[in-house]
Amino acid sequence: MQRFWLPALSSLILDQLTKLVALSLLAQPVLLIPGVLTLRLVSNPGAAFGLFPYQKVFLLLVSLTLGAAVLAGYRKLRNATAYWQWGLGFVFGGMLGNLIDRLRFGYVVDFVDVGFWPVFNLADVAIVCGAALILLGVVRDREGSSTDGE
Repeated sequence: MQRFWLPALSSLILDQLTKLVALSLLAQPVLLIPGVLTLRLVSNPGAAFGLFPYQKVFLLLVSLTLGAAVLAGYRKLRNATAYWQWGLGFVFGGMLGNLIDRLRFGYVVDFVDVGFWPVFNLADVAIVCGAALILLGVVRDREGSSTDGE
């Protein structure tokens, strides 16, 4: 099951390490690529895009429910395609990274600012990439199960 645990643990560890660096070094924003990329420390009390601000209990319950659902279906993952295994691993690792923040600080630490998008972190990237892999897996599963009949 390394196709699940490798992305889960690597995304969790990378997320927490980058947040530790951001918390210690980003007292002021750091412009990396003008008009494209700034590192800016933001405390996000909500979910993605600032949805459900200050709903800590609700967001904790959603995270715990998602985590429990993934772990409950863990045995079924053995028969799943690599898309599903890697995808759920990234989603699980990203969810844990943001859950740790909520439990530690009461908010999520965000620091990647690309200007046109809300500020985010590497846990968010892992969740989005994992969801994309799962969707790709769904498409590939459908393509594989369809019959031509002609």
